Amino acid sequence: MLNKKLATLLMVIALLSLTVTSAFAAAPPNQDQMDIVDTAVADGRFTTLVTAVQAAGLVDTLKSEGPFTVFAPTDDAFAALPDGALDGLLADVLLYHVVPGKVMAADVVTLSSADSALGEPIAISIVDGNVVLNDSATVIITDIETSNGVIHVIDAVILPPSMTAAAEAA
Repeated sequence: MLNKKLATLLMVIALLSLTVTSAFAAAPPNQDQMDIVDTAVADGRFTTLVTAVQAAGLVDTLKSEGPFTVFAPTDDAFAALPDGALDGLLADVLLYHVVPGKVMAADVVTLSSADSALGEPIAISIVDGNVVLNDSATVIITDIETSNGVIHVIDAVILPPSMTAAAEAA
């Protein structure tokens, strides 16, 4: 009787051990170990952003030590832009979505603006409890931590003030 219980217990332990080992083997890598670019690629909601970062030659920059804060537009945000909206301005628009330093959500809500890597400020406001950038993009997911910074997901592409002022003057 004791041998049968012991054999059953050992079988259960072996099965649990196999299940736990398989679960860890199948788990995705810890996002804290991936940089901003690798995290965006792995996420799957930023294929347009990743393609744009590659086209603008900014991959090495966003894979460097940082830290950086990236306000990352989703594929849907890019799809909502009018045709040709980024022609010739891709690198500038992308740099406008990057803030030097690691700015977590708890810090973002205390700011009225943040200086972008482009050198132009991003206006930050709180509207109905949501963080809104330049009165046009809402932060929909916060604090995706990476090895070289943090990503905050936004629902629209934001344009630098110099581009919006030029568009309004035209």
